[in-house]
Amino acid sequence: MPATVAGRNSRLAPGHRVIRRIDRWAVVRIGIVAGIAVLAVQAVRAFGRPYDFFDMRIYHGAMVWWAGGGELYEYVAPGITLGFTYPPFSALVMLPMIKFSAEMAGWVNLIASLAALAAVLVALLVPIADRHGWPRWFVVALAVPLAGAIEPSRETLGYGQVNLLLFALIIADLVALRWQGRRSTRTAGRGRVATHPPAASGALRRFWRSGAWAGAGIGLASAVKVTPALFIVYLMVTRQWRAAMTALGTAAGVTAFTFVVAGRESATYFTSVLWQTDRVGTADATPNQSLAGVLARMYDSADAPTLLWLTFSLVVAVVGLSRAASAHAEGDELAAFTLVGLTANVVSPISWSHHLVFVIPAIIVLADLALRRRRASRGLAARGAGASVAAAQGLALGLRTPIWFPALTGLRHALVATALYLLFLISPIWYYEHQLPATSHYAHGLWGVLMENVFALTLIVLVVLLPWRPGAEPAFYPEPGLRAAAHRAVRRR
Repeated sequence: MPATVAGRNSRLAPGHRVIRRIDRWAVVRIGIVAGIAVLAVQAVRAFGRPYDFFDMRIYHGAMVWWAGGGELYEYVAPGITLGFTYPPFSALVMLPMIKFSAEMAGWVNLIASLAALAAVLVALLVPIADRHGWPRWFVVALAVPLAGAIEPSRETLGYGQVNLLLFALIIADLVALRWQGRRSTRTAGRGRVATHPPAASGALRRFWRSGAWAGAGIGLASAVKVTPALFIVYLMVTRQWRAAMTALGTAAGVTAFTFVVAGRESATYFTSVLWQTDRVGTADATPNQSLAGVLARMYDSADAPTLLWLTFSLVVAVVGLSRAASAHAEGDELAAFTLVGLTANVVSPISWSHHLVFVIPAIIVLADLALRRRRASRGLAARGAGASVAAAQGLALGLRTPIWFPALTGLRHALVATALYLLFLISPIWYYEHQLPATSHYAHGLWGVLMENVFALTLIVLVVLLPWRPGAEPAFYPEPGLRAAAHRAVRRR
């Protein structure tokens, strides 16, 4: 009997060593996440601005004013000239904040926005983590503080803005479209109607997992802010009619409901307030990183030349939507959504720096493309019969870097992703902030003009040059047969 017990212990010993090794790696990963979080906080303190929920205080004051019988769009925050500028549906959503102080409302919004950012990163990064065999929790836990430290996120959190919440609504539709595509892929692959989950899961669960609600998030976001409505145009351009009609119906439905509940405010907004872009500030203000802001600062004027702005905005919109449609056709819906979001920032009359949240998926697309190209080059190098054959195969895939140096393949995409992240982390626009008429936008010469407009110029470059990953999401192949074949190939790998 003792020998038998000793034998069992000897057999269990390797397992205990594995568990100890796993525990040690978990501790190391937790330490890395904690270190990155501390660095992110320090970066916000070093490169951010003083945050006191400035915008949330305006929203809170407007809600208290409105609940007390005042006219919503006549509210002006004490000591400044700013008031409420969102559509009336957003006012209905914000109205419950009158039960809290402005400070408490800011903290509630901060926690909700961080949760929304984490949800977005789960949706975008889990497929990448699974493909590389990385721990999901570790990848997401690293990404949350990194993404939260850059300009759009920290400004949204610090000022009490809603951009991350709207971002999550839009990405939720991307997830729903993925589920729809996978369902149609399974149907095409089986050659029959896809089976439904067990009845015990309930009709609501089946409806949720089917993705049939795709478009509702975009519709809600468009009712809160007008800019996300460009995603509805994109859905129409790519003939995703069901999602487009759902988005239109959702936006129209909640807007009609708002007319019933707050008819006077709705009429005021759509007939007057919507067209008064100067209510939120002058176009040349440094944080306005849209095309209109660039033109206003180039002309050293408070306003952009209207005809010139409309012309260039139309060109950018056409380029952005056409490239988004191409990305969708080649199976990369994330890149397509990113291009639409960036295009909306460029063509909007006012795009404050906290609006530019779609640089986050742009960084992810570039980083993932670098990883994909590196993995592809290593696979070709390993399978190639000779250097010349492998090089020819690499060129056929567009891998210009010689694959006998696989570590260099994808390097330029990795460098661009890193540079893009550092740009929005350091945020050089504030070092060259100018305010007319006291200071000209040319006070620091051409370099100062470049730095003051660097975010907007970067967005324009991304709209024109952001690459996509062909076949990255097989669910979005345009033909069911191709989707099914891609799905089977992925399962085999």
